[in-house]
Amino acid sequence: MPEAEPTDAASAASSLPTRGLLTERVARRLEADIRKGVLVPGSKLPSERRLAEEFGASRNVVREALRRLEAHGLLDVEPGRGSFVRESTDRASGFEAEYRSGRATVRQLIEARMPLEVEIAGLAAARATDADLGTLERAQQRMVDAVDPVEKARADVGFHDAIAAASGNPVLRSMLAAASNLMFEMMLRSNTDPRIAEPGVPHHPEILAAIAAHDVDLARERMREHLALGLRTYGPDLDLSLDAMATRHIESLLAEAKDEATGGAGEG
Repeated sequence: MPEAEPTDAASAASSLPTRGLLTERVARRLEADIRKGVLVPGSKLPSERRLAEEFGASRNVVREALRRLEAHGLLDVEPGRGSFVRESTDRASGFEAEYRSGRATVRQLIEARMPLEVEIAGLAAARATDADLGTLERAQQRMVDAVDPVEKARADVGFHDAIAAASGNPVLRSMLAAASNLMFEMMLRSNTDPRIAEPGVPHHPEILAAIAAHDVDLARERMREHLALGLRTYGPDLDLSLDAMATRHIESLLAEAKDEATGGAGEG
């Protein structure tokens, strides 16, 4: 009789979807081992079953994590042979190199985004076409509809990218895209922590409304206020590395989901 596959520890009984978080946890730990040299170039990773047992996750979660690392250029996944650390994983430069290093802080990212995205928002307000506005509305709706914290963070990045596309300046869009991994780390926390909020601070609907009204000054102001929120609400985490902050938040969300699932199972 085949062995039972490990189940995702904090799943069904919890109202918080955890599959994306578990995938993120596995991918982060493996990436950290690659970055630190624990897993050296050319080395073969343990089997999916072994990794599933090690991380307490399902093989599907492990498989998704491996695919993500392959897409990031860190692994070569060879059907029938296994997964191998890519021989050259040091080609990253600029923002991607900073992301891989794990050193960039929340404050540094906000300071970099502020001038870039305020200008992008102004240009989008001046230049957005009806097609651009339709894309922005769909991007905003994807974020509203997303339930999984990882998917919501990706949708958040997608909304900001859609504004950059509407600016009509591919150089600015490329500059923002270069910081997308860093932005994802921050958005993972911002979208699931009620402490990162203040009443009356403009968010996506207000930014979108200003762009749709073609009000350049208002769009810039809305974006500036939106980004400045983090400077007021992250507290001591402002100077924590994005990687450390996001990893800690993922573990916190998974622990909450596990507690909720355990509490739910004990009721009735």
